[in-house]
Amino acid sequence: MQRSTSKDMGDTKVMIIDMVLDVYGGDDKAVETHLFFDIAMMSYIDGKERTNKEWAKLFFDSGFTSYKITPAFGLRSLIEVYP
Repeated sequence: MQRSTSKDMGDTKVMIIDMVLDVYGGDDKAVETHLFFDIAMMSYIDGKERTNKEWAKLFFDSGFTSYKITPAFGLRSLIEVYP
């Protein structure tokens, strides 16, 4: 993400749909599935799944001021990021 400022973005928000590793707590099957996708992403496209803490660091380092993660869409979450 590029560094952003409120001035650049106006009254907008960024919406992301992705898996967040630690959002489902202790549900063993969900954790197992998330880790499987994490390994697949690392193996095939040099990507990774992020935890809530890793998302927060990415957003704040990019100049955003707040975010909200809502578990939805099965294993995926809706992530809303605000300037």
